Amino acid sequence: MKKTMCVLMVLLLVVSSLAFAGGKAETAAVADPNAPVTLTVWCWDPAFNIYAMNEAAKIYGADNPNVTVNVVETPWNDLQQKLITSLSANATSNLPDIILMQDNAIQKNVMTYPDAFVALNGKMDLSQFAQFKVDVGTIDGQHYGVPFDNGATGTFLRRDIIEQAGLKVSDFNDITWERFIELGKIVKQKTGVAMISTVANEPDFPMLMLQSAGTWMFDEQGKAYIKDNAVLKEALRITKEMVTSGVCILVPDWNAYIATLNNGTVASTINGCWISGSIQGEKSQSGKWAVTNTPRFANIASSVNYSSQGGSGWMVMANSKNPDVAIDFLAKTFGGSVALYETILPSSGAIATWLPAAKSPVYSTPIEFFGGQKIYEDLVNFAGKVPNVKYGVFNYEARDAIARALSEIMQGADINTALATAQKNVEFLMSE
Repeated sequence: MKKTMCVLMVLLLVVSSLAFAGGKAETAAVADPNAPVTLTVWCWDPAFNIYAMNEAAKIYGADNPNVTVNVVETPWNDLQQKLITSLSANATSNLPDIILMQDNAIQKNVMTYPDAFVALNGKMDLSQFAQFKVDVGTIDGQHYGVPFDNGATGTFLRRDIIEQAGLKVSDFNDITWERFIELGKIVKQKTGVAMISTVANEPDFPMLMLQSAGTWMFDEQGKAYIKDNAVLKEALRITKEMVTSGVCILVPDWNAYIATLNNGTVASTINGCWISGSIQGEKSQSGKWAVTNTPRFANIASSVNYSSQGGSGWMVMANSKNPDVAIDFLAKTFGGSVALYETILPSSGAIATWLPAAKSPVYSTPIEFFGGQKIYEDLVNFAGKVPNVKYGVFNYEARDAIARALSEIMQGADINTALATAQKNVEFLMSE
């Protein structure tokens, strides 16, 4: 009996020791909430997205000093290429924790690589963002994008140059593209300055023209709508006329494009409201700029003086070692800090799609750089009038096809022929 009791006591001691050891091991495995964490972010545009992310890092770091945000400048085309290359090869160790994704690329990337991005359902409140921006990042009921900037377009004018030509800012309000070209010729004749610039062979103008008419490169069924698209034909015709008339000058790349705005080579730009950050980068031009709405088609009934160009959202990568920290960071800054938007709005033009921020008095503040104009009130008003379009899964393939067609048209090719070829190329890619 005594022997049996001794055996039982030894067994109990062994079990207790194992349990204690297991408890110690389990406790040791719990992550230290104060351990250093580095979140790597890929995004582009130092005056806009990078600036906004660095400001967000400052706000989050005030309460989370152990978290460092490493922002890597990555031009959009490079980002997309690096992303596809890494995900296709299943080599994700070199990818960041957070990426910025253009709105019209989210659907394609998530559908192609469904396991590459973290779904935010139940992890972050997206109900306070503008619904159209949330929808852009929603695939099969799962939310992947944290909405960021608004892409509403405006005509940004060098007030001093157009006044030198005997014109006023109001002359550019609610006008057609034909009238814009007429005014541009006056500016060029009177001042020697071209009205506007664009990157050669990039279809930026045709794209914003399409959206202003509520149409796109795909129909409601998702089929390519290119060769028989009357709006697209008119957009390409007008784009060519702007160039051949001397109203628009072509530049080789984005940096050269920004330079034309900052060095007085052109009298205007028509782009997403985010361009105001780059414009305000040239401090010597303070007080010389103004904003009005976007030209419309003269002979297309559905066209309005409002459009969108760009727009993007933050996405958390599934390869992140700290996805919960990444989500918390985005939730408490871009999805939770009025102070962030109040900081980045005046200098970058980052118009919020997080609704509480839009109620800030900063939006109604006269902006000295734009001659005291309340440009953010105006741009928010523009945003509410932008026609919605469905970008489609093959948006970038279609955009590239239109870019090639535009290049051919600039060199004298027939518009109908160039678009027929573009349609065939897109349909081939969609059938693969």
